[in-house]
Order: sequence, then structure tokens, then C-alpha cells
Amino acid sequence: MDLVADNLTAGYPGHTAVRDVSLGVREGEVTVVVGPNGCGKSTLLRCMARLHRPAGGCVRVGGADVWRLRPRAVARRVSLLPQVPEAPEGITAAGLVRFGRHPHQGLLRQWSSRDEAAVTRAMADAGITDLADRRLDRLSGGQRQRCWLALALAQDTPVMLLDEPISMLDLGHQVEVLGVIRHLAAGGRAVVMVLHDLTTAARYADTLVAMRDGRIVDHGPPRATVTPALIRTLYGVDADILAAPGDGAPVVVPRHERAGRGGDAEESSADAGVAACTSEKGTPP
Repeated sequence: MDLVADNLTAGYPGHTAVRDVSLGVREGEVTVVVGPNGCGKSTLLRCMARLHRPAGGCVRVGGADVWRLRPRAVARRVSLLPQVPEAPEGITAAGLVRFGRHPHQGLLRQWSSRDEAAVTRAMADAGITDLADRRLDRLSGGQRQRCWLALALAQDTPVMLLDEPISMLDLGHQVEVLGVIRHLAAGGRAVVMVLHDLTTAARYADTLVAMRDGRIVDHGPPRATVTPALIRTLYGVDADILAAPGDGAPVVVPRHERAGRGGDAEESSADAGVAACTSEKGTPP
């Protein structure tokens, strides 16, 4: 099932976060959205999930305008893992993941063996089976992140939107989770992820979408899209682009000197630090 944003504009009082964005996400592919902090990435995902009403344009899933569908109908087609999710106090890991089956319930369809199987499979894929009876608020940040991912997996939608799904995971769990996401896409799902690490994004994306100031400034296959000019446009950083051994995926290696640009100095410095850390530690295989 495809997801399409058409001339989308959205924001908040006094601020336009997304400006005239058009984007198509195809089933069987992973689309990764990158860009500096505050460029509109999370707002774009919320609009695509029918959680933030746009000021202009539309979002269609399977050809249907999401704002003409009931919320439950959209939740059976599109799942969203937000950047800062919130859970009921005292809930266990398994209890949280079961919420993913809520859109599939109704007066004529109660909890079934199919729902239980979906929860069990999602917890196994996210590597949290052994955490099933643990309280969420007593888990580490990385463990909680995997529980939230399992909830999105249990929702079992043809379109998945993931906002920084690996932000609190160590390198080993990052590789595992990204492997699961690639496997889901290969099985026919359309996946959109927001990532900050450009090297990781370039390795796991079929299509890379670069945003700045609410607009898409470039998009396409990572090898064609990730260039020194793009890094300078997004972050004000001079960088070399190397080819990773084996698959040739772009590896971003920032230089010591920052390229001068007006504004966003604090944000670009933070993002440069993330990229520098990546180049020092290496990338997932």
C-alpha cells in the first residue's frame, strides 16, 4: 500500500513547519528522512499518520485521503512510532505491545488467537520476549524503545512511520532493529524513518529525503543524493564522502573546519557532533 503526501503544508501558531512538501512512499521500500533539528521531519510524519491536520495539501494512503477515513481505519493502515511516546503508569512491556492490536478490535471482533500471535511475533522481532512481565518504567531507555517498536510491529499495518527508532539503542540493537525494518519492507510494507545519522540512513534507505526549513531540498537513492554539497546545505559542515567497503554505501566524514552559514549554529553543531561520532566509531555492517 502506497502513501502519498501532496503539496503538504503544516505547522503551529506562528510557525510553518512543513512547506509545500510532496512525497511518495512505495510498498516494499524504506524511505529515510534526514535534516537538521527543527526542519519539520516529525511534523511531516504526524501529518502522514493523521495526527496533525495540515493547513494545505493532502495525504493519501492506498488512494484514500486520510482525513476522509475514520481514525480506526487509518490506524489499520498506518502505524507511527513517535519520537517521545508516553505510556500509562505501571504498564508492563507485554501490556504496552497489546495496545498495538486495538485498531483491529471492535464490537464484533474481540481479542483472538490471531492478536496473541501478532503480539508474540512483534515482541520476538523487537527482542523483548524476556521483558514481557517487566514494568515499562523500570526498563532502560533502550529496552523501552524496543517495546515501543514492538507495539508498532504488533499493529501490523502496511505502512509504518518511525521517528528516530534507534535513538536510544546501542550499536548491536541498532543493527538488529534496522535489520527487522529492512525485512518488513522486503515483505511488502512501506516504511518511512526519521534518522539523524546520515551514514546509517544512507546504508539502510532505498530513498533518502533531505529536508531543511520545512522543505525537501533533495531526494533519491543515497549514492546519488549524499554529496558534500548536500551536507553543507543541511548542516553547514564540510565533509568528505567515502564508499563503505563491501556495498559502497556513502560514509560521511566531516572535516575539522565548519562551513560558515547564517543561523542555526547550535543545531548544526549538534548534528555535526553526531556525524563526527559516527565517523569515529564506524557504521553497522
